[in-house]
Amino acid sequence: MDIPYCIVKSKSRLGALVHQKTATALALVSVRPEDRHEFSQMVTAIRQQYNENAKTIERTWGGGIMGVKSIAKTTKIQRAIDKELAKKAMM
Repeated sequence: MDIPYCIVKSKSRLGALVHQKTATALALVSVRPEDRHEFSQMVTAIRQQYNENAKTIERTWGGGIMGVKSIAKTTKIQRAIDKELAKKAMM
């Protein structure tokens, strides 16, 4: 839909914009005429950093490092799958 978006470092930064402690999402639906120029510059920067580089952001988001519990769970599931495959191969 070509809607500009950006990822903000913390919920408190979004909350500061709407005078709340925290906010999880923010959508701008109207802009005052005197702020249109600054808004258009911000939209241009956001489009360049996020919308046009979506593939690089998706690849690096999260780092790909699993925690100890996730590794243990994945290992357990993989062992169960391997055990089932071994049973099927013996039959």
